[in-house]
Amino acid sequence: MAFSVEKMKDRGQWESMVSSNIFSFFLMIKSILLLALMPCSVFMSSAKDAPTYVEEPLDIALVWSAHPVDFCLLTHAPYQFVAFYDQHRQLTVAQRLLTEKKWVFTRLPDTTGWDSHNYLTMAIDDDGFLHLSGDMHCVPLNYYRSTRAFDASSLTKVPQMVGANEQRTTYPRFLRGAKNVFLFTYRDGGSGDGNQLYNVYNQKTKTWSRLMDQPLTDGEGLRNAYFNGPILGSDNYFHLAWVWRESPDASTNHDLSYARSKDMIHWENAQGKPLTLPIKLNDGAIVDPVPQKGGIINGNATIGFDVKGRVTISYHKHDQQGFTQPWTARLEEGKWTFHKITDWPWHWDFCGGGTLGFAIRVGPVMKDADGRLVQDFSHQQFGGGTWLLDPETLEAKGKISRSTMPSGFGKAEGTFPGLTVKSKGDDGAVNSKNVRYTLRWEALPANRDLPRSGELPPPSMLRLYSLKR
Repeated sequence: MAFSVEKMKDRGQWESMVSSNIFSFFLMIKSILLLALMPCSVFMSSAKDAPTYVEEPLDIALVWSAHPVDFCLLTHAPYQFVAFYDQHRQLTVAQRLLTEKKWVFTRLPDTTGWDSHNYLTMAIDDDGFLHLSGDMHCVPLNYYRSTRAFDASSLTKVPQMVGANEQRTTYPRFLRGAKNVFLFTYRDGGSGDGNQLYNVYNQKTKTWSRLMDQPLTDGEGLRNAYFNGPILGSDNYFHLAWVWRESPDASTNHDLSYARSKDMIHWENAQGKPLTLPIKLNDGAIVDPVPQKGGIINGNATIGFDVKGRVTISYHKHDQQGFTQPWTARLEEGKWTFHKITDWPWHWDFCGGGTLGFAIRVGPVMKDADGRLVQDFSHQQFGGGTWLLDPETLEAKGKISRSTMPSGFGKAEGTFPGLTVKSKGDDGAVNSKNVRYTLRWEALPANRDLPRSGELPPPSMLRLYSLKR
């Protein structure tokens, strides 16, 4: 039985259950070394109400607030780096020592437009050199690398990585593969017509080459794949989920799919059958054949793991009544089982292009610090929070308190109508289980990547929060 609004005595009871801390999945951040002791406050967090100490937020700089675009926070002790667009939309990198409050700024020769796809991403290689990419949506590759270790002021634009297929790039990401090799992936092409490419870095020569001779996926000139992952599981497989999309129209998403690999070069489906690269629509990787206009959307299919380490994929689609419900597919002994999580009496009708505001979000199935199976969610009508899941049926048994941010963190301070709080967790190394950092700023919601006319909000202060449990 799915978790239903109708089980509540009334709508008010449902809404009272919903935490204002919406969708903490998108606020999850990695742990790193604690800063030098500064004044702090205390708020209660987690199921066991363990005290969390919040150091005084550290101002970084004023930033653009007329549309949202993700920044990047990267901690690599003893340094910390923040890539962002300043109040004039200029690409900027701030750097500091963890023991100091003073930031040193490097302004790079890029100014972003109105496209919310133009997020920023950074990573540090094994020799300490900083890599940065971003401000890309179907445009030539935009990539910087420092010429001195741990020194953002030495960031230099690199005209190409490999050279081929770098003229229409989107969704850059640095990651680590098998044996901790340093990788970079991006989409070559556009929505409805693109392929996913992976590059591998050679530290000795400081050059990139293709990880695979072929793209990972191929839309055959008719579609492209939107990914979640790869994510390394306890089974030593890299797990990858995606949906196919036929055109820039978001309603043309379809066919939830999955593949796994131990080396990110040789891939197989859920049954262990090898997949020939590039993977195409009908190559045997489909998990749930959701049709176009069936309620599935790119960016909202998330990989997780249950208490036994079995891989799960959470997503949403329309049920038989046309209501949009979150589902979780779980791989059990080589077969996918499907579990509807809710009985929400509401239909999300999405379509068109550009960056959309998500009316529904579902986080990954995961085990919390208390060993319980939980899942974060948000809903435009029914609020957000964290479900407690039945480990066998994946049924939502109720909502639990799992606040991870200070009181008032999600409330906009600015008075300009429509401002919302944006946050970004730490992409850096985990050096402490008890400390985590996050960025916070404010911006107007997405506008389908179109310019806004009329009065615009004043710049917002970008701040760094340091939390200790």
